[in-house]
Amino acid sequence: MENINTNTKNVFKIKNLNLSYGSKSALQNISMDIPKNQITALIGPSGCGKSTLLRTLNRMNDLIDNCKIKGDIRYEDNDIFEKDYDVIGLRTNVGMVFQKPNPFPMSIFDNIAYGPRCQGIKNKKTLQEIVEKSLKNAALYDEVKDRLRDSAKELSGGQQQRLCIARAIAMEPDVILMDEPTSALDPIATAKIEDLILELKEKYTIVIVTHNMQQAARISDNTAFLLMGDLIEYDKTDIIFSQPSKEKTEEYITGRFG
Repeated sequence: MENINTNTKNVFKIKNLNLSYGSKSALQNISMDIPKNQITALIGPSGCGKSTLLRTLNRMNDLIDNCKIKGDIRYEDNDIFEKDYDVIGLRTNVGMVFQKPNPFPMSIFDNIAYGPRCQGIKNKKTLQEIVEKSLKNAALYDEVKDRLRDSAKELSGGQQQRLCIARAIAMEPDVILMDEPTSALDPIATAKIEDLILELKEKYTIVIVTHNMQQAARISDNTAFLLMGDLIEYDKTDIIFSQPSKEKTEEYITGRFG
């Protein structure tokens, strides 16, 4: 079991996780704990299993045909693969932000209000409060407060991604999963998202997949290095980038492959 030495409570406990698509193995024997209110980065070359691992945490892989999972993932000490487990509740508590900004084809306001409305919140004042708070928490409110009825598609790429983060926040999750959230953005928009992620960890646990090692070094508390579906090393980020214990980790972070 890969543990981070910390007094912080662990939100997720992953033990002996194996995942395959048909006969193709994607993850082998992954064991790691994810601490609360910290940023955990998953790094590794393309196709190493980063996004697959991320998507197991809110059971997004359930939606893929031929996906077989063995092993144990506990969220708040509950087995998420139990037969009667509330998957919709899990996805409410464990929000997701994707690689490419994906605002709904509706207004900025309605993008944020969509989830709360689906949960049965109809009161206009309550919805306005949720939208305003979520946009403020996503550092977007001042930029869009006078255009909440405009289409979300009119926002810039960086604004759209912050809108998607606000949409996740509106559901009041405990955890936010981010799958390469800045890979489609320019450096200025990327810096804004990174600043936002650092602010968000005060309230949320964040797990981020990134292909950008500098980004992992800048913003994460813990880093897991995956290679061909194996968890090679998992430790505090400063240790991974300054004193990795595994040769393969050192080769990857120094650019010798990947």
